[in-house]
Amino acid sequence: MSKVKINPLADRVVIQAAAAEEKTAGGIIIPDTAKEKPQRGTVIAVGAGKKDEPMTVKVGDTVLYGKYAGTEIQIDGKDFLIMRESDIFAIV
Repeated sequence: MSKVKINPLADRVVIQAAAAEEKTAGGIIIPDTAKEKPQRGTVIAVGAGKKDEPMTVKVGDTVLYGKYAGTEIQIDGKDFLIMRESDIFAIV
């Protein structure tokens, strides 16, 4: 897990997306243009939460989120997603 220099505000979470699948179950290699966006990632940073809604995810959790959830950002040359905690479906 990488250490990032970012502190999300309120109910926001920074996630490092898992790598996209390279092969199908049958062994066919998937080209970059056909890879689906991953919907699983690791929580890298967590905001303090809202006044009456404490955060339920913590740094290091593996989570599932919507396919088009969050905003893609780059920090120190690495790609991350920043999204609201409500965009996260489950902790795996």
